[in-house]
Amino acid sequence: MMDLLKTADMLRKMDNILIITHKRPDGDAIGCGSALCRALRKIGKTAWVLENPDITERYVNYFDGIVAPADFVPENAVTVDSASTGMLCDGAEKYHIHLAIDHHGSHEKYAEHTWVDASAAACGEMVLGIVEELCGGIPAECAEALYLAISTDTGCFQYSNTTAATLMAAAKLKAAGVDTYAVNKVMFGTKSMARLKLESMLVAGMEMYSGGKVCLMTLTQQMMDDAGATDNDIDDIAGFPRVVEGVDIGIMVRELAGGKSKCSLRSAGKANSSDICAELGGGGHPGAAGASWDGHYTELKKLILDAVAKHGFEIN
Repeated sequence: MMDLLKTADMLRKMDNILIITHKRPDGDAIGCGSALCRALRKIGKTAWVLENPDITERYVNYFDGIVAPADFVPENAVTVDSASTGMLCDGAEKYHIHLAIDHHGSHEKYAEHTWVDASAAACGEMVLGIVEELCGGIPAECAEALYLAISTDTGCFQYSNTTAATLMAAAKLKAAGVDTYAVNKVMFGTKSMARLKLESMLVAGMEMYSGGKVCLMTLTQQMMDDAGATDNDIDDIAGFPRVVEGVDIGIMVRELAGGKSKCSLRSAGKANSSDICAELGGGGHPGAAGASWDGHYTELKKLILDAVAKHGFEIN
C-alpha cells in the first residue's frame, strides 16, 4: 500500500514524466496536474502534463508552459484525481499508467502503483504533501494551483468534506503568498450573463420529488444554445440543484453531444451519492458523484431516479 512518503520517493526515482488529468477537468485535477508538474521540474525532472482537450478558459492559464509537446515520449505516466481509466482525458489511452494519485473511495486501482486517500477532501491536499516532501516547502510556482485544487473541491470550504486538515492546508498556502481573494473571485464570485440565463432556465424546469428532498434539473444542448453558453459558463453547475432549500439530493442531468448524457449528484449527507451512481456504473464521493450514459438524457433521468428510489427516497 502506497502512502505519502512512498509516493514521493517513487516520484524522486522517476524521470521523463507525463501527468494525466481527467475528462472535463475541474479545479482539483487542473491544480494537481499543474502543481505536481512544476514541483517535479523544480527538483530537476523532465515533466509535462498531457494536453486536455476539455480544459475551459478559466483554467487554461494553469497549464501555461507545461503541456507536453506532441513528440514527447514518457518513461512514466502519472494520473491525478482520476478514479478510473474511463475518466481519463482523450489521448490517455495510449499510455501505461505507472502511478495513480487519487482521493476517490471508488478508485479502481488501474495503475501499477496507487496512492488513494479517501479522507482527503481534495486530491490537492495529497499533492500538497508530495510537493512539500519533494521540495522541502511550497514553491511559489505551485502554491496558487494547490489552493485552486483544494478550494474548488470543497466549494470554497463550504462542503461537508472540509476537514481541519483542509483548512490547515489552505492556511499554509495563504502563508506561502497565494492571493486567495483573486482566486475566489474568479472561481466563486463571478458568473457570466449566459450562466445566469441558464440558471433561470434550470429553475423554471426543475423537478421536485420525495416531498422536496430530491431536486432534479436538466441541462440540454438547446438550453445552452438559447443562453449563448459554452462549457466555460458551466463549471460547477452540477451543484446548483443542491442549493434549493430542503433538498437532500441534487441531481443535474446533462445532454451531451452524440446522443450521450451524464448525471451529477450532490448530497447533503443523508444519502451516499457514490453508492447511488454506482448503480449506473459511476461513482465518486459520498457527497458528490456522477455517471455517464451512452443514450438520451431522458433515459438517464429515469435510471437515476430509479436508483435514488432504491436508497429510500420516494419518487412518484
